Amino acid sequence: MPITSDTAVAAIFGDPIEHSKSPAMHNAAYAALGMSRTYAAFRVTAGNLGPALRAIHPLGIVGVNLTVPHKQAAARIIKDLSGEARMLGAVNCVVNRRGVLRGDNTDARGLERDLRDLGCELRGRLAIVIGAGGGAASSVLACIRLGASRVVIANRTPARAVALARRFSARGARAAGEPRGLDALVDMELLADARLIVNATSMGLTTGRFARLDYNSTPTDCLFYDLIYSREPTEFIKPALAAGRRATDGAGMLVNQGELAFKLFNRVAPPAGVMRAALLNALGRLQV
Repeated sequence: MPITSDTAVAAIFGDPIEHSKSPAMHNAAYAALGMSRTYAAFRVTAGNLGPALRAIHPLGIVGVNLTVPHKQAAARIIKDLSGEARMLGAVNCVVNRRGVLRGDNTDARGLERDLRDLGCELRGRLAIVIGAGGGAASSVLACIRLGASRVVIANRTPARAVALARRFSARGARAAGEPRGLDALVDMELLADARLIVNATSMGLTTGRFARLDYNSTPTDCLFYDLIYSREPTEFIKPALAAGRRATDGAGMLVNQGELAFKLFNRVAPPAGVMRAALLNALGRLQV
């Protein structure tokens, strides 16, 4: 649809932002629905997050997705938070309802849906989440909802893993999380029970290599899931594939959380498959 003075705007705030595929997904859905709306990407530095959030209503922006480094900071700024955003301590979408900004988080629901679609049965099984930030929190919540009997949180700084585990324990979550250092990734006895291992860090992306992980000690049905999405297999995924294990990146989660955010922003669901096809096209991939 042509952009006019009546066109409503949604957006994503982040820094960096040029890599984001969210505009491609959301604009494809707007085009398919024939809606006079557009979705833009704005580079917003950490220091400008507060002013940027305050500008949402005056500019008439219907909703905003948040990516690195803003999710946790936004949860401290926005007063009206969904229960999920409050539990996770992170916001990935902000909805403008007549000037009232509501912070929500669709990441855990997006991951949970993707794991179900992948046939990852966690009931009574062990999941290992690598990391202790916002992505890790969403991953822990998704694993709990899928019925994992144990969720081990492995992080370079064990104190952060402890803090994340306590957050869920304080809210009475079953299998709230067992904090460990990265030594968990070479614990043969622990890995032998793992059904799912999630990378919720930027390792491999920023370091060029991943932490030592004993892929061969995992069961043959263990799924390796990287929240990072890319055109080529990540440094976390490559060894898993070489070991004959199933592995996937976070493209499916990205689509799912985007579809949920789209409905929150526009009060209508995107057409089935449109946002996924747009993401695959943007990544130059035939399948997720």
